Amino acid sequence: MTQATFPAAPDKHALEEGTWLAPRFGSDGLVTAIAVDADTGEILMLAHMNAEALARTLETGEAWYWSRSRGALWHKGATSGQVQTLVEMRVDCDQDALLLRVRVGGDGGCCHTGRRSCFYRRVVSGPEGPVLEPVHSAHENRAV
Repeated sequence: MTQATFPAAPDKHALEEGTWLAPRFGSDGLVTAIAVDADTGEILMLAHMNAEALARTLETGEAWYWSRSRGALWHKGATSGQVQTLVEMRVDCDQDALLLRVRVGGDGGCCHTGRRSCFYRRVVSGPEGPVLEPVHSAHENRAV
């Protein structure tokens, strides 16, 4: 696949009110992508996309990301079976973040720890400062 390109918005009004996708990739070439369950709205994960990952997601209807730790394109679920089928993609007001509404295949998990969601802890105030406590999703279907 050749390097995907997306148009740049000519001005702020076109960026915020225009009708074409003109994502604003950061200096690292990435845009933030948040995946949520299409049916429940549960936040599943936060990842990043480069132009190629975004183009492949739009072409295939399945989520592709850029793995910053591996420095490689990543088809979510290719090895785990947890393929994220795209139901809807939204872009925020200045087109520097994406929201993917997905349905998850396989066992329904999304986190590499074996949990359904990567957001499985909440920050609470403790006597010594902020601490983390587990959050159990109503949709949790995997034992950890």
